[in-house]
Amino acid sequence: MELVFILGIPLCLAIVSLFLRRSGVFGILNAFGYLVILCVSLKLSFDITKNVTLFIPSTFFHIDALSAYFILLIALISFISSIYSIGYLASDVKEGAITERKASGYWMLYNLFAFTMFFVTVVNNLGVMWVSIEMTTLISAFLVGFYNTKKSIEAAWKYIIICSAGIVLAFLGTILLYYTVSRHGGINSLNWTDIVSVAGNLDPRVTKIAFLFILVGYGTKAGLVPMHTWLPDAHSQALSPVSALLSGVLLKTAFYAIIRFMIIVNKCVPVYYTQNLFIFFGIISLGIAAGFILVQKDIKRLLAYSSVEHIGIISIGLGFGGILGIYGALFHAFNHAVTKALMFLGAGSVVRKYKTSNMHLIKGVINVMPFTGVILILGAFALAGSPPFSIFLSEIMILTAGFQQGSYTGAILFLLFVGIIFAAIIYHFSKVIFGNKPQAIMVTHGQITAKLSLILLLILILIFGISIPVFFDKFILNAVEIIKG
Repeated sequence: MELVFILGIPLCLAIVSLFLRRSGVFGILNAFGYLVILCVSLKLSFDITKNVTLFIPSTFFHIDALSAYFILLIALISFISSIYSIGYLASDVKEGAITERKASGYWMLYNLFAFTMFFVTVVNNLGVMWVSIEMTTLISAFLVGFYNTKKSIEAAWKYIIICSAGIVLAFLGTILLYYTVSRHGGINSLNWTDIVSVAGNLDPRVTKIAFLFILVGYGTKAGLVPMHTWLPDAHSQALSPVSALLSGVLLKTAFYAIIRFMIIVNKCVPVYYTQNLFIFFGIISLGIAAGFILVQKDIKRLLAYSSVEHIGIISIGLGFGGILGIYGALFHAFNHAVTKALMFLGAGSVVRKYKTSNMHLIKGVINVMPFTGVILILGAFALAGSPPFSIFLSEIMILTAGFQQGSYTGAILFLLFVGIIFAAIIYHFSKVIFGNKPQAIMVTHGQITAKLSLILLLILILIFGISIPVFFDKFILNAVEIIKG
């Protein structure tokens, strides 16, 4: 029943958006739909922590604690972004930037985009998962190029070309895995549940090569360096609520696919093979992100490179391994999702007010937009990894796991790059938020939907920064058990 709501509501909303051309009315209906999905995903999470067996009518779908965890992330950020989108689109329509018809097109694409992300997490067949991830690219590309400007169209094409090149590599990895599954595993199936049961019989050499293709292929979509080049352009040109979805959860769905393959590979080859790859790509991602964040001038591109950093941190957590490393990686995925959504939504309001994303031209936000300015300075500290915010907890877990597992070089480099990025983010945002405002900019108090979205996200960041709720802790531990096999 939960599956019907999770997949059915976005599809129904996409269809209704074609006929209901009043953007404001549909926006409220849309937000209510995602509130229902969020409640259903929470119920699903509670059931899984209580070891309740889920009834799924066919082997085509598969939901366990790991998939339920990512379903919850997608549902949460989709709900909050849908609230923010109401006022965001209303302003565009009022200013004549878009028509009501184009606003309806946004809602249709929004819901199809959410549907494809949910579908990635519930499908059992790895081949169908590959198709679903490619669909997320094709649909979200229209949202990246939504305004049809030269820069947005260029970013959308770059996004499609680079991610499609990556998905080809992932396809080759899937074919190689199927080859060894059929020849050495004795089954003709790409269902994850079937492959896991025979993973110990697979050819280690073929499996290693397959995983390398998978990591590079899906890592392109996840934003791992050096396959990240689409990400700054796409995130900087997309609508702010779409940027929140792209950074907050789309990158995580690609990493979800990598984790599913990792579980199979770790049953066939020594665990250190996948761990070393995760640490290698994670450290490179942190280093490159640190360099670009230091010299960045565009506020949305800065946040995009911050996403590269945090995907690197998740990768490092999986690489360090152990219960604490994997726990920290999954917890960091949640923390980054809510924190980056907060920052993209807040920055979106600032960019719209100042009519530019150049940080050299944005000054005195705290005076122009008092509420948003306070949120952004708190969000900057949260994103940089300062206590008492939630990212600090997950970063400490991952760092501790590195030292516990004896990965001293990786842990020291992790600490070095995170320290550099911390200083850079605080420096950039302090210049944006404080200082004298331009005289031409009038003081504004913002839209109620934007304020509500930002408040909800900030509350989550503070709650999970102070203490992890017992239910959520057990939920993550259940997902960790699946990853450890």
